[in-house]
Amino acid sequence: MTTEKKKMSRLTKALLETAEDLHAGGLLKENTYKKITKRHLGDKEKPALAPLSGEDIRTIREQVHMSQSVFADYLNVTVGYVSKLERGAKRPSGAALVLLNVIRRKGIEAIL
Repeated sequence: MTTEKKKMSRLTKALLETAEDLHAGGLLKENTYKKITKRHLGDKEKPALAPLSGEDIRTIREQVHMSQSVFADYLNVTVGYVSKLERGAKRPSGAALVLLNVIRRKGIEAIL
């Protein structure tokens, strides 16, 4: 058995497009939509998360012209956590690391 992925048929493409439209219109629940797309598209490769230093995080925050308090609100973390990240006392992980990488790559507008 080969490990190459098959090319999607026109029917599969149409099915996925229809499912996307139904989902966007609120007629297809999130769970059902994910099940359909996962079955046909598989698990997409997740983007690599770059490790961030305290200085990197401070630079990101300053580039978007936000105080630690406002930045913490957008990351859904405490001000103390942002302070610890910027001082290097803690390393970001989980959702905070993902959001910081998104902001770094695409700008703060991506999460607003």
